[in-house]
Amino acid sequence: MRIAQVAPLYESVPPKLYGGTERVVSWLTEELVSQGHEVTLFASGDSLTTANLIPICPEALRLNSECVDQLAHHIYLLERVLREKDEFDLIHFHIDYLHFPVSRSHALAQVTTLHGRLDIPDLIPLYREFSEMPVISISDAQRGPLPWANWQGTVHHGLPEDGFEPSFGPGEYLAFLGRVSPEKGLDHAIEIAKLCGIPLKIAAKIDRADQEYFEVRIKPMLDHALIEFIGEIREGEKNEFLRRAMALLFPIHWEEPFGIVMIEAMACGLPVIAYPRGSVPEILEDGITGRLVRDVGSAVDAIARISELDRRTCRRRFEERFTAKRMAQDYLTIYQGLAKTEPKSMALSTGELSWMNLESPSSTT
Repeated sequence: MRIAQVAPLYESVPPKLYGGTERVVSWLTEELVSQGHEVTLFASGDSLTTANLIPICPEALRLNSECVDQLAHHIYLLERVLREKDEFDLIHFHIDYLHFPVSRSHALAQVTTLHGRLDIPDLIPLYREFSEMPVISISDAQRGPLPWANWQGTVHHGLPEDGFEPSFGPGEYLAFLGRVSPEKGLDHAIEIAKLCGIPLKIAAKIDRADQEYFEVRIKPMLDHALIEFIGEIREGEKNEFLRRAMALLFPIHWEEPFGIVMIEAMACGLPVIAYPRGSVPEILEDGITGRLVRDVGSAVDAIARISELDRRTCRRRFEERFTAKRMAQDYLTIYQGLAKTEPKSMALSTGELSWMNLESPSSTT
């Protein structure tokens, strides 16, 4: 198939630091290319891919200190996609609803993976208006606020099977990986570690919007011998960070659409201790790849029994459920149902027209 992947421009594909959506786009793009498909990636110019890259801006917008208007670059992105639209059997958007008016007016063969939260009241009138737009969820739980949307399927994320090297030893510390924000539950992770008496290493990004939360809520909690705040780490540093841990803490306070860090942990053979919010019960198998816990106290109890969880089983379940190969196959099934095909009806019409010309009386005498 001839497939376009349209990525957000905030991070490169793959991202150099934090960036869940762009990382998934990279995994999917590379797997589709490896399976023999003709893939074009619309992304920032500092992206790295084996697909045909159409660079929209020189570098990821988050890393460009001179970028003032990020929306302007995304409008230009849409124009570039339209310019090339006849070259693709299907266009796969990863930019939320930004393209909806364009896709409607140009009748594009397209689909959109919705990577973010949908429990925002502002989204309801927009998705009602564009109710015909085909969309894909990244978990069944994500659909909850918009059950009537034009869902084409749920595709759980998957990552390259050889992207993480597992470790099957007991681990040395508890790990927190992700973002510092109220919904991610870092405050609970710190409480859990202190009550367990086990070191906690925190590899986390601080967005500008969450800086005050970090200063007021989190920073005072870091002044403890067991707590080490590392900050944002690069992709190449994740494997070592996770494989040396004894468990990943994921005590989220919101309806998580997916949670890539959970499958990254499984790929490293690392069990996950998580609150059962949003997608978590779909991704995590209680008693197999981790423990679903309700609060700080039950998390502490689960960590006391962490040796009951087999790290080899965590890795095996990752290989069975969350590889990029499986993800690409799931997407291809959806693509094939939506992609434009050769207009057979036109050929039939031409044949019918010829037949009618032969059989009908001549219009001349």
